[in-house]
Amino acid sequence: MPRTKRVIYDGAIYHIINRGHNRQVLFCDSEDFIVFKEFISFYADKYQFKLYNYCLMSNHFHFIIRIDKGEYLSKIMQGISQRYAGHYRKKYKGTGFLFQNRYKSILIERDEYLLECARYIERNPVRAGIVKEVDEYLWSSYNYYAKGNRDAIITNNVLYQELGKNKLDRQKEYISYISESRPYEELLDKVLVAS
Repeated sequence: MPRTKRVIYDGAIYHIINRGHNRQVLFCDSEDFIVFKEFISFYADKYQFKLYNYCLMSNHFHFIIRIDKGEYLSKIMQGISQRYAGHYRKKYKGTGFLFQNRYKSILIERDEYLLECARYIERNPVRAGIVKEVDEYLWSSYNYYAKGNRDAIITNNVLYQELGKNKLDRQKEYISYISESRPYEELLDKVLVAS
């Protein structure tokens, strides 16, 4: 079956998903997460994309990114994936593919979906049973928005500013918004699996 052509626009926002080949673990320890974030930062500087939200799980990851030039999306994802695969193979003496197929990119066309998507990806560790509360998970954008923790790879989600008049109001509203689960989250888990 032929690949579906990507819908790419300048200035567009995308939900990006990729997973380890055969669902293998991508991040084995804290150093792996940190190195991956360093590669994100490098390519954000190089191609001027904005990372609004993310969640790095052990065997897959989610990004919400805005790209200025649509043509850069494949270069960004190829660069991050190849550099990280090189790190992984060197560290763990591996060979072959690290990532499963090509990444998924879902165009976010409506504001309503932007915050819903942020909720979905930041609640991923809770749905997976890794943590009981969203703020317990270290490798997502949640604590940047909810607690004001520094995270150099994030650019404020464009809708975050609209959640309140000041930082504390925005944090309180964000915590409330993200903490509510939605009945469709488990269905989305099945639909959004990076196949």
